Amino acid sequence: MFEKINDYALRCMYFAPDDLSFFNSILQFKKIPKKTFLLLEGEICKFEAYILKGCIRTYFIDGTGAEVTMQFAIEDWWVSDIISFQDQKPSHLYIETLEDCELLMLTPESKEQLLANVPGFERMFRLMVQRNLAHTQERLFRTISTTAVEKYLDFLNRYPTIPQRVAQHYIASYLGFSPEFLSKVRKKLSTG
Repeated sequence: MFEKINDYALRCMYFAPDDLSFFNSILQFKKIPKKTFLLLEGEICKFEAYILKGCIRTYFIDGTGAEVTMQFAIEDWWVSDIISFQDQKPSHLYIETLEDCELLMLTPESKEQLLANVPGFERMFRLMVQRNLAHTQERLFRTISTTAVEKYLDFLNRYPTIPQRVAQHYIASYLGFSPEFLSKVRKKLSTG
């Protein structure tokens, strides 16, 4: 059960077997059915979750009442509301499973225990935050500077398995499109 998350950690830096054993001992394994909310707007996020199996969507509700998808997270990814988790503030986000999921979870307390006992994990979490920030900046750049067709093709290139796993209206929401507009983009690409 811990092989994948240990491989993830070892891609960030070397950890001694005892350090990985301690890491594994504080992780909580959970099986979560699809269509389950891990977090609701207004709640305080009490987890950082590594995904062993499944697909999860993070979104918020905008001023018009529309769902805006911020992220899809699949196997070998982490999911959380980093602001709510770190600062223990109410979240603005919803985090929902789209498939049956198997997760390894840290609480704020278990993460602090991990960092106190194995400081090298600070590097792993720092690299995660840096990657997330870089991804967010790239996404913002693409949103501002590319056409709808380019946005959709980039999404397919970056996340080739997600379109088979999630509803098209979620993809439209992620790209900032209406479902009807995404259908037009897809039709345009299919007719070339």
